[in-house]
Amino acid sequence: MTLNNSQQYRMQIDSDAQGKRLDAYLTAVYPQFTRSYLQNLIKNGKILVNGKLVKTGYSLIPGDIVTMEIAEAVAMHADPEDIALNIVYEDNDIIVVNKPQGMVVHPAAGHSEGTLVNGLLHHCGDLSGINGVIRPGIVHRIDKDTSGILVAAKNDAAHLGLTAQWAGHHITRVYHALVHGVVAEDQGTIDAPIGRHPRDRKKMSVDPQKGKSAVTHYRVLDRFAVANVSYLELRLETGRTHQIRVHMAYLGHPVLGDPVYGRKKEPYALAGQALHAKILGFKHPISGEYLEFDSQLPQYFTDLLARFRQEDHR
Repeated sequence: MTLNNSQQYRMQIDSDAQGKRLDAYLTAVYPQFTRSYLQNLIKNGKILVNGKLVKTGYSLIPGDIVTMEIAEAVAMHADPEDIALNIVYEDNDIIVVNKPQGMVVHPAAGHSEGTLVNGLLHHCGDLSGINGVIRPGIVHRIDKDTSGILVAAKNDAAHLGLTAQWAGHHITRVYHALVHGVVAEDQGTIDAPIGRHPRDRKKMSVDPQKGKSAVTHYRVLDRFAVANVSYLELRLETGRTHQIRVHMAYLGHPVLGDPVYGRKKEPYALAGQALHAKILGFKHPISGEYLEFDSQLPQYFTDLLARFRQEDHR
């Protein structure tokens, strides 16, 4: 087994690895790489067996030659960028913005620029440093294709004060969503623990045994029989990754346009899930005053509502 400076890996399979899955074996041999990362390399043709493309579950045979091409690691950082921001509130300690659908919150693989953090650094000049150089000031996140209210901290004292409220579940968070199907109950509570999906590590799922407590309260704001769609208000009691999207799919009413948890045949050409973080309330981390912010629904959301209401009244 050899490794050169260009990060080209080559190995010959011996008898001890016979019958083992390619992805599982490579994960054991190269613990510095996650299994999902190696699986993506296989799918993208960066890992070959005997010079040929194979599937992640390929069963190894003694004598197989496995080659891997690993891209050079690039240090992540966030540079200030002049990006238009919809600022809802700002003072010396915090800034509240209404994030548009399609904007990533902070730099990550594949999104090194154009993020909310890049825009905040340009506007504010500085943010709290608790979360490091690629997530300065970020206390909480909302998904790239979820729009809505988000608060960032300008200094470490504000960051710590906000983080404590999130940890204690003392934040008011209300979302609006359009979901598939006509929800029968006017209101209800989904109390279903959420954890990593057992097979797809990029997804979350309801997991009663290993999942963490997750509670979502919902209320029906409108129903559209013709479109077979419901308009919901959702209040988060906890804040697990993808919580609303996972819970609504679990309930049998996935969010419209959700590319991960939604329906395979989506009747509406949406850029992402029809989910908006509408209300955010918390105590100011320095003054202690309770603040609550309500944001307007994005244009695509209001256009859908108008369309569904028109269809129902024809």
